[in-house]
Amino acid sequence: MTSQPVLSESPASSYELEIGGMTCSSCAMRIEKKLNKLDGIEASVNYATEKARVTAPAGYDPALLIAEVEKTGYTAVLPAPKAAEQAVGGGDEEPVDHELVALRQRLIGSIVLSVPVIAMAMAPALQFTYWQWLSLALAAPVIVWAAWPFHRAAWMNLRHGAATMDTLVSVGTTSAFLWSLWALFFGTAGEPGMTHPFELSIAPTDGAANIYLEVAAGVTMFILAGRYFEKRSKRQAGAALRALLELGAKDVAVMRGGAEVRIPIEELSVGDEFVVRPGEKIATDGVIVSGRSAIDASMLTGESVPVEAAPGDAVTGATVNASGRLVVRATRVGGDTQLAQMARMVEDAQSGKAEVQRLADRVSGIFVPIAIAIAVVALGAWLGAGFPVASAFTAAVAVLIIACPCALGLATPTALLVGTGRGAQMGILIKGPEILESTRKVDTVVLDKTGTVTTGRMTLVEAVVAEGVDRAELLRLAGAIEDASEHPIAQAIAKGAVEELDVVLPEVEDFRNIEGRGVTGVVEGHAVLVGRQSLLDEWAVAQDARIAAAKEAAEAEGRTAVLVAWDGALRGLLVVADAVKPTSAEAIQQLRGLGLTPILLTGDNDTVARRIAAEVGIERVIAEVLPGDKADVVAQLQAEGRTVAMVGDGVNDAAALAQADLGLAMGTGTDAAIEASDITLVRGDLRSAADAIRLARRTLGTIKGNLFWAFAYNVLAIPLAALGLLNPMLAGAAMAFSSVFVVGNSLRLRSFKSRAVDHGATAPAIA
Repeated sequence: MTSQPVLSESPASSYELEIGGMTCSSCAMRIEKKLNKLDGIEASVNYATEKARVTAPAGYDPALLIAEVEKTGYTAVLPAPKAAEQAVGGGDEEPVDHELVALRQRLIGSIVLSVPVIAMAMAPALQFTYWQWLSLALAAPVIVWAAWPFHRAAWMNLRHGAATMDTLVSVGTTSAFLWSLWALFFGTAGEPGMTHPFELSIAPTDGAANIYLEVAAGVTMFILAGRYFEKRSKRQAGAALRALLELGAKDVAVMRGGAEVRIPIEELSVGDEFVVRPGEKIATDGVIVSGRSAIDASMLTGESVPVEAAPGDAVTGATVNASGRLVVRATRVGGDTQLAQMARMVEDAQSGKAEVQRLADRVSGIFVPIAIAIAVVALGAWLGAGFPVASAFTAAVAVLIIACPCALGLATPTALLVGTGRGAQMGILIKGPEILESTRKVDTVVLDKTGTVTTGRMTLVEAVVAEGVDRAELLRLAGAIEDASEHPIAQAIAKGAVEELDVVLPEVEDFRNIEGRGVTGVVEGHAVLVGRQSLLDEWAVAQDARIAAAKEAAEAEGRTAVLVAWDGALRGLLVVADAVKPTSAEAIQQLRGLGLTPILLTGDNDTVARRIAAEVGIERVIAEVLPGDKADVVAQLQAEGRTVAMVGDGVNDAAALAQADLGLAMGTGTDAAIEASDITLVRGDLRSAADAIRLARRTLGTIKGNLFWAFAYNVLAIPLAALGLLNPMLAGAAMAFSSVFVVGNSLRLRSFKSRAVDHGATAPAIA
């Protein structure tokens, strides 16, 4: 039993429904209209995510909403409890999509059965004795079983007084099939030795010798292919949440009675103390109780430099403990953590993204009922004029066949497949047709700094030596002692030394890690110190005015400066920074050439951001932005009337990528960013962003051209068919020709080329 809605002035309730059975955007509009007719209900149905967001009066029974959707002919369920609210990192395996599996089975079956039918019908040399009966045996399963989703949707639309492309596909294929059955069993088409004439005749005939099984089977096969690829690309958009949750730890070592006990993350409670060893992920948000370490938060904040953490400092779940052993007290678990909140932000941004109406559905919304009406009028007019029933029915079938939207159905998927195939060869992955229109309107591109404009990893960029000190010796001794440390900055120095000197670093003796200050050790008999000024002061190492000035200049630019001393004297300075990618400046020029205004968006400090921006030619900078605020910045730019593209690579960019009108993720980044985006740039080269937008715009233009010509064929041919000047066989030929034209136009996308100039894969030089 369901309760009645309770209306009150208390806060409204929000529900999310998972909708099933939608086949086009008009289905979403029909459900949305139906729900909004209910008192006090505000509903928004998103065809891309297959979800409905409903705001209802407090206490409203969601079962009533589900019942209303089911009355419309679709299914609706409340989603299962989210993993984010149960435990961070619990990510189960991706569930099987039975609808996608069934669609793939129908597509494969229709291809296997339809290709011989089409070949026999169009090639007289293959028309052996009784070939028409083999065609019937092969085509019948395609028209009845493979096309069943179209027939079911057409029946559902009929019950609710609506018509879509499904209606025309069902009516056209069924009419062609039924006429073929009539011609085979009651006409002359089933006689031995019958051949399929391929004549461009405009004279009315009784059609008794013609079968149109290849038309019905071919239309079914092509439309199923389009539906399958659309469904598969749509399904991938919902994986952002799973990618976010997968970042979290799966289990944790909790302190119980003075001993470590490893338990599943789901059993962790607020107040529990847990151990995090070097290299492990921090299980949940908390406060450090004991230990010191460098915390790598780049996956959440985009910060390229690990942050030193000490007792009393707050840490975030899913960040990485880079060095020392930590004991952390949990302050937030499950759905309250920052990671879970970011996951909800991604979901909200995706659900709030405006759905772009498919052009083919908009056309068919008007075209389908008109085509059916013309077929009925033609049938009545011929009968009223005293012509034979066979001739009247031939004219009506010709109208339905020429109106059957094979080319309309091919217009989008063929261009998309060729365009995305070419993109894949260039390292550009376009997820689906629904994002293409955004590329035409985009006027602003927001660029994340770390990992997008820059390399996203610490690099040794400068070495300053004191007077009388050999540069190679400075790098060799400092690199040797830093190679013994796990700290990311130390590893950057060691790697830089090896790459420049091309030698094996010497062994280190008596190595010590002074947490938060640096390292010490003995290398080739020299007592070496590498670290901060406080470490050198402790060892009474005298300062050097030239080195001090270089250190101050480096830190003013937001770079990390590390002092090097041995045998009691200051020997030099090593500067580490997140280096700009060598192709970023060229990429900015290409984006400007597309009419886009670049904006640099980063969580780093303003000094670093402006230095990077000046280096690559970006004028506007938005710096020191918290991870949760990046989506808000994109929303503010949209509120200014801008159409925004976002390019990023980190988990902290995922919500902004989903919020943007067009999201582009660097393939070298995190899975969460990639799954939340519309376009993925596999190579991690920012120039690919410009190529992606050009390719997407070209693909969109091809789709629109395909739709125009596919529709134009029908508009020109329908009057000829209605007047009896186009028999069904010629109608099928015209439809096939329109399909060939559409495919040929789409294949032109294979010639698309990148405008990037090869810079090589050289590493940044050390000054």
